[in-house]
Amino acid sequence: MKWEALRILWLRQMKRYLRSNSRILGALGQPILYLLALGYGLGSVFQKAGGGNYIEFLVPGIIVQTILFSSVFWGIQIIWDKQFGFLKETLVAPVSRLTIMMGGVLGGATIAWLQGVLVFLSAMVLGFRPANWALVPLALVVMAVLAIGMACLGSEIASHVNDFQGFQAINNFVVFPLYFLSGALYPLKDVPLLLAVVSTANPLSYAVDALRDVLIHQTHFGVGVDLVVLSVLTVALAAFGVSTFSWIEG
Repeated sequence: MKWEALRILWLRQMKRYLRSNSRILGALGQPILYLLALGYGLGSVFQKAGGGNYIEFLVPGIIVQTILFSSVFWGIQIIWDKQFGFLKETLVAPVSRLTIMMGGVLGGATIAWLQGVLVFLSAMVLGFRPANWALVPLALVVMAVLAIGMACLGSEIASHVNDFQGFQAINNFVVFPLYFLSGALYPLKDVPLLLAVVSTANPLSYAVDALRDVLIHQTHFGVGVDLVVLSVLTVALAAFGVSTFSWIEG
């Protein structure tokens, strides 16, 4: 029963996503805009500063951005289900709340992961190439772990609010600082001390750094540290998400 319920809840998310062509295409708009506007617009400046190819540097950060925004935004589905009564019907089903939450989280994480893969493929069309193709599977694993962790974060946020506006406000307050202070758009080497401290304390910095190391062999913290921090973060967010969701009311 537990695994069947998990599969059904995951499948529900996937069907909603695959039936919405506009959602699939829309998810690519902002990342491609960032790649084109920033990659080509600031590429010459970045190269003159000795940073190399800016598009190559930017692609891992844009992939993380796509996964972050998409997976956290999945939490709005919980609010939707609250308002239309579906969540209440789900909560009275003979399955645990852990199963209910994880079914949705895995669905949202899978969607975010797929969108990250689409951005990766789009970047290849624009000329990006991984430094080592043999490490691409590891990059996909990093993306999957990040997607699960951030989907749990979206579930936590949605469990505390009951309206879309409140979710969006908290989402912007949490997600945008995480992203812009992660080093996704700029190297962390030789940044001001305060920014270096904040970036080091920002767990998303390690996701960006892990992908950057795997895809283009550039790292600030070291891939070993990146993977440990990212794994601990995902486990902690999953545990906190389960604890929060256990008190939710439909």
